[in-house]
Amino acid sequence: MLLLLDVGNTNLCWTRATSDGATARLSSVQRVRHGGAIPLDLLAEWEGYEVPERVILSHVGDPGVVAALTRVVMALWGVRIEFVRTRARFGAVRIAYGEPARFGVDRWLALVAAHALEQRATLIVDAGSAATFDLLLADGRHLGGLILPGVEMMRQSLLAGTQIPRIAGEPAELTWAQDTGSAVAAGSLLAISALASRLYDRLREEVGAEPKLLLTGGDAERVQPAIERPCEVREDLVLRGLLQVALDETATLD
Repeated sequence: MLLLLDVGNTNLCWTRATSDGATARLSSVQRVRHGGAIPLDLLAEWEGYEVPERVILSHVGDPGVVAALTRVVMALWGVRIEFVRTRARFGAVRIAYGEPARFGVDRWLALVAAHALEQRATLIVDAGSAATFDLLLADGRHLGGLILPGVEMMRQSLLAGTQIPRIAGEPAELTWAQDTGSAVAAGSLLAISALASRLYDRLREEVGAEPKLLLTGGDAERVQPAIERPCEVREDLVLRGLLQVALDETATLD
């Protein structure tokens, strides 16, 4: 059994992978807010796990959480965590960034997973603390991407700089809002969806065919209703990419 971990700015996600030789299967994705520390619920659940053969981790989040995870994994199972780093090339996937270290490992793993799932032009939207948009061609060439603040960051930055009252809940409709709270809530969702639609259309023009639009991240299902293009939520996309890298015999992990 492999334990796959992804530490983001807000959430800690994990899944277990089992293999029967040629095929590897992922269990359901678990997600908790880490708040800069290891949640007690996670420790309680992990204590019931069998000893993993390997523990593989990617992270763009708090180094303190990563350090704590390293200690926890060693204390529970005596296993050393293996760290995944962004590479300029992995199989057919080639990133656009000249300096791989500047390209978030979560974005890279999402590219790896997307290409493995279906070799076609794909727009990947990761709706987390930040909303990232990456365009991938069928041959694995990464065209580049864009970044916006995520839903909550967008709302919080606006509320912090104004006297607008705090927002409770989500807008009933993504249309002309009739009050300020709804206007802010709907605006944050539509900003992300509008950019996704724009990039989808540009990618379709470039390749001359309908691309795939994949949504992932903690707010993927929150954003999905606002996107006016065919799209699919894959909450396990980054972890699927992590599994691809972990199983590749040519990949050297730290």
